[in-house]
Amino acid sequence: MTAPIEIKSAEERESALIAPPDSFGSYVAGYIGKVRGGDMGALPAVLGIVVLSVVFGIVNHTFLTKGNFANLLTQGAPIMVIAMGLVFVLLLGEIDLAAGYTSGVAAATMATLLSGANPKPLWITLIAAIGAGVAIGLLQGLLVAKVGIPSFVVTLAGFLAWQGVVLWIVGEGGTIVVNNSVIDAIEGGNMSPAAGWILLVVVVVGYAAVTVGRVARRHQRNLAAEPMSVAIARVVTLAVLGSAAVYVLNQNRSLFAGNTLLGIPWVVPILLVLLVAGTFLLNRTTYGRHIYATGGNTEAARRAGIRVDGIRISVFVLCSAFAAVGGIIAASRLQSVDPQAGGGNTLLFAVGAAVIGGTSLFGGRGKIRDAVLGGAVIAIIANGMSLLGWSSAVQFVATGVVLLIAAGVDALSRKTAAASGRG
Repeated sequence: MTAPIEIKSAEERESALIAPPDSFGSYVAGYIGKVRGGDMGALPAVLGIVVLSVVFGIVNHTFLTKGNFANLLTQGAPIMVIAMGLVFVLLLGEIDLAAGYTSGVAAATMATLLSGANPKPLWITLIAAIGAGVAIGLLQGLLVAKVGIPSFVVTLAGFLAWQGVVLWIVGEGGTIVVNNSVIDAIEGGNMSPAAGWILLVVVVVGYAAVTVGRVARRHQRNLAAEPMSVAIARVVTLAVLGSAAVYVLNQNRSLFAGNTLLGIPWVVPILLVLLVAGTFLLNRTTYGRHIYATGGNTEAARRAGIRVDGIRISVFVLCSAFAAVGGIIAASRLQSVDPQAGGGNTLLFAVGAAVIGGTSLFGGRGKIRDAVLGGAVIAIIANGMSLLGWSSAVQFVATGVVLLIAAGVDALSRKTAAASGRG
């Protein structure tokens, strides 16, 4: 009889690597040990954000302005959301090459239903758009899990097929204008200054309740956990950085005299909701533990009673659903949908965002936050180089180099972890 396998969340597996620390210093020593052992987490992405911001801020005074800060948030949002969905697929060691054009199909579906002489209600169009993404993910997941076709082949076929669907919906050479105030406001509208501060308070209080409460409960049970001082430091850091961001965004950033443009873009709370929901799903539910278990060792997960095929199908559905939301956000930014929706560098940037943020290409390791951090790196590179007037060719080369470095760090981290007994 096979012994039962204990399935842990990413958070539990991470904390299990450190003995219960007695002080802030012992926690830091334990963290350094993790990094040396190959578990660097989001550290490379965070360092990349800091270094790139400093460099671009020095060489171009426009980069660190309040107007460009808001641009970074809106430019990176569609890629971040699509990358969030890709994290689920990558956790199983799979890939979805069709995510970009899936977002295009969803955007084209929404735009078509909102246009014409008899536009449909917004709620119907959103359900149809996200439903189209879910249907695509379900089809691809079934082909991978039940038929046994490799995900690379299935989604490569999808990459071509869904591109054709976008062309069919929009029409070659055509463009569908998105003329809906709610959709346009996602990327083009801003919260009031007061609403921005309220959002910050809600985020900080919620994060404090979850973080400090978790540490307190683990300490009461004599389980491995970070010191309370570290948890409080995390909350204070979030409060300080969040306050600085809200303050900057609440300043008038209009370039025209007499005009007012201020407040947090509405896409930011949408990103936060998706980030919190995805994080909760992966770290706080049995389903999330099953994803990590399947990605870490499929055969062991199957013997533990996990419905592996169901997990594989579901991650493709989630990936395509997130892609659909990303397509809607992209359509809001452009206020239109054309035959190239979801094409170009959309997929490459989304995959790059997830990997650069810290999600492993080999499966079993990654978090939803990786998509946000990696997306920020991608947005900073593209934005900073554009401000410097560098060509698209140079931007593509630079982004490719960063992605290659991230993949190399992932591979080396796994080798180090295996050698140190942590892998």
